[in-house]
Amino acid sequence: MDDNTMAVAIFGMLMSGVVLSLFSWHFGRAWAERLRNPGRTDALKALRDEVAAELQQLRGEVGELAERLDFAERLLAKEREAARLAPPGGR
Repeated sequence: MDDNTMAVAIFGMLMSGVVLSLFSWHFGRAWAERLRNPGRTDALKALRDEVAAELQQLRGEVGELAERLDFAERLLAKEREAARLAPPGGR
């Protein structure tokens, strides 16, 4: 193993340690906060339920819009087909 490879390996291990430490620290703080304020988790659950309901509503609206778009595309295709099949000169 040459010096550059060794330096990269050591740097990678140090960075992995830093990332793991930061993750553990943030996770520990979040867990401690959750233990100190159990009511906050209820508020978060209510917010999550509200967001889920709104997402479901938006999915329904997007479905309706997709149906309308399909209908409009079929109408346009029908008009184009009729124009393509019409005799030349508009007779």
